[in-house]
Amino acid sequence: MASSLTCAGIVWAFLSFLCAAASCVGFFMPYWLLGSQLEKSVSFGTFRRCSYPVRDESRQMTVMVEQCGRYASFQAIPSAEWRICTVVTGLGCGLLLLVALTALMGCCVSELISRTVGRVAGGIQFLGGKWSCGEGMGMSR
Repeated sequence: MASSLTCAGIVWAFLSFLCAAASCVGFFMPYWLLGSQLEKSVSFGTFRRCSYPVRDESRQMTVMVEQCGRYASFQAIPSAEWRICTVVTGLGCGLLLLVALTALMGCCVSELISRTVGRVAGGIQFLGGKWSCGEGMGMSR
């Protein structure tokens, strides 16, 4: 199999894939914020949460559900800002994964990635990195 990438391009392809995989795993894990509530350890991410309070109407009290799960719907995510973060971070991770998989295919297929395609892919990867870190579209930490 011939490659259309130089040695630097091959290293870029593999590092891109590792970074995209790490970003996607971080996006899907519910451990962005850690804390405690009702004397239980709680954590949540953009669309998953672990150990969350629920109102038990039969006993007229709040109880902790000690399991991890997604929000019931997109509207159940606590705030509009958190929903925007979910969408932007998901898009960023998707862009990173798209560029990384294209670069890996460039390692195996000749003439797939030209100088122009590499530059465009780098620009897309830059945007994906900015968005997956939450700094795109005017959001900063």
